[in-house]
Amino acid sequence: MKNFKRTTVTTALPYANGPIHIGHLAGVYVPADIYVRYLRLKGEDVLFIGGSDEHGVPITLTARKEGVTPQDIVDRYHDMIKKSFETFGISFDIYSRTTSSTHRVLASEIFKTIYDKGGFIEKSSEQYYDEKAQQFLADRYITGKCPHCGNEHAYGDQCESCGTSLSPDDLINPQSTISGSVPVKRETKHWYLPLDQHEAWLRQWILEEHKEWKPNVYGQCKSWLDMGLQPRAVSRDLDWGIPVPVEGAEGKVLYVWFDAPIGYISNTKELLPDDWEKWWKDEDTRLLHFIGKDNIVFHCIVFPAMLKAEGSYILPDNVPANEFMNLEGDKISTSRNWAVWLHEYLQEFSDKQDVLRYVLTANAPETKDNDFTWKDFQARNNNELVAIYGNFINRALVLTHKYFEGRVPKISALTDYDKQTLDEFKNVKAKVENLLDHFKFREAQKEAMNLARIGNKYLADTEPWKLAKTDMNRVGTILNLSLQIAANLAIAFEPFLPFSSKKLRDLLNLESFDWDELGRIDLLEEGLQLKKPELLFEKIEDEVIEAQIQKLLDTKKSNELATWKPEDIKENVSFDEFMKMDIRVGTVLDCQKVPKADKLLQFRIDDGLKGRTILSGIAEYYPNPADLIGKQVLFIANFPPRKLRGIDSEGMILSAENPDGSLTVIQPGVLLSNGSKVV
Repeated sequence: MKNFKRTTVTTALPYANGPIHIGHLAGVYVPADIYVRYLRLKGEDVLFIGGSDEHGVPITLTARKEGVTPQDIVDRYHDMIKKSFETFGISFDIYSRTTSSTHRVLASEIFKTIYDKGGFIEKSSEQYYDEKAQQFLADRYITGKCPHCGNEHAYGDQCESCGTSLSPDDLINPQSTISGSVPVKRETKHWYLPLDQHEAWLRQWILEEHKEWKPNVYGQCKSWLDMGLQPRAVSRDLDWGIPVPVEGAEGKVLYVWFDAPIGYISNTKELLPDDWEKWWKDEDTRLLHFIGKDNIVFHCIVFPAMLKAEGSYILPDNVPANEFMNLEGDKISTSRNWAVWLHEYLQEFSDKQDVLRYVLTANAPETKDNDFTWKDFQARNNNELVAIYGNFINRALVLTHKYFEGRVPKISALTDYDKQTLDEFKNVKAKVENLLDHFKFREAQKEAMNLARIGNKYLADTEPWKLAKTDMNRVGTILNLSLQIAANLAIAFEPFLPFSSKKLRDLLNLESFDWDELGRIDLLEEGLQLKKPELLFEKIEDEVIEAQIQKLLDTKKSNELATWKPEDIKENVSFDEFMKMDIRVGTVLDCQKVPKADKLLQFRIDDGLKGRTILSGIAEYYPNPADLIGKQVLFIANFPPRKLRGIDSEGMILSAENPDGSLTVIQPGVLLSNGSKVV
């Protein structure tokens, strides 16, 4: 691999119409942050660029729905996302936005440069137009019936009921979401990036020159190239975005996919107005894009084609894209609120940023989709961070304070076992380094944790608390080496767990270090005063986890209720058949559970006649049956008696099923005479 002088690292720009969730973190931001922190520890010249993507149709839809402006929406979510990243420890050099003046100017300039070079083609086509609103309609502004599943509210780009990708022409009975009117077709002109003209060099550049890319990235690119590339529109008829900077383009803006990646460059320019070009135009700069798999094509094919067409920018050296993170066995969905939101996590798990970083890295979807579960989150915290890493650090510090007043003891002669242990942990640096260089963050973190395992085993095997009775010199050696391993852990875990690494450095009075010091056994000087021990991690109790699981179950229930539809009407019955049914009103005199029958309630009903007993299988929906006493209910009076649990049931209590599956006894809306007949 070429030796670069510096590295520009970008992360996919989160869309500013909602908060950040764990899927974003696992796929993009945590691995990128690990890598950047690693390069900084090595003393390399690196720039970490982030920002919000703030143009496009979904933002205008959200704004219209809430009755506010698109700017209101992006301001709200940009601030939320930025604050969440800062609190979580994603160490951007800049986190800006695509509504900045710097971005607007640069995006326009890049478009104009490509335009002046003849790098676009112009095409006219018929698109849907809302005559009442007097504007062309983006796909999301059109709804209609899905031709596949019959959903009446499918969008012009996708049916969210069955998941099928659509075009507006696929919809049955299309309708404008703006005015509710039926749209008409009208001709409009747009500019296209002719990707087909770039296909030859893209094929050579990707398939021949970058075979080292991850298999999921390389494979998706090859698939697209093999299908043949087609021109892609770079403009849209919309009033929210950057105006197309050419004559005759009134009412048209840059398509968000063209606009957004330029944000990487404009954010760099905003940070370094006089020095930004070397990070984007110097061949000695390595460019890396950290993204999710849904953005592979844009960052490996489309954006490079844009940069090539402009002519002065470097192309990415690698695009280490990850797959998707699921949640409790189900796909994360913002529309269904099926997610663990970062801002909520930071509120509910204060000072536990590193726990989430650790778990997301341990389950990183590097080669395939993976799953986040709250039980696994708890287990990895309690069984690994607390029981292995935290336990070793605490034991080493507590014993040092107990036997040496908290000062690093003197090291004496090393035993063969000491030397064996040291040999083991010296290899950790090379292993972690190699894995990080190849973007294998999950395995790299595992190797860092192995260092803690080595330390734990060393203390358990040597048992200094027993030797303290007879050989304090040996105890000093054991604890000195244990503390040196602890100091190494602060370095090894710095890219992964920056908050706990800082805490550990403070406990060890270790002010600064760099990556090259990893593996040394003299990081802490003899006699150095250590601070009073504190736990690096704390156990997470079952009730905390159960609360999070319940929160998700409540979400799932809410989703089910939101999409609930009544059952289809049963087959017709004749009027005469219905009239045979005698439905009466009665007052509940008594109601109690039937012994040894979990589902049955025994009602004693005043039916206006002789009274009757009715058994009903609704006990689970009425945990306090006495609450029904005194209520009027509807019941079928002319069912023949039926013996249940040795009791004659004389009729049927009428109940209705709620959308959540529960049952509610039907009651008259006003007080009626007992025995009144329903007609």
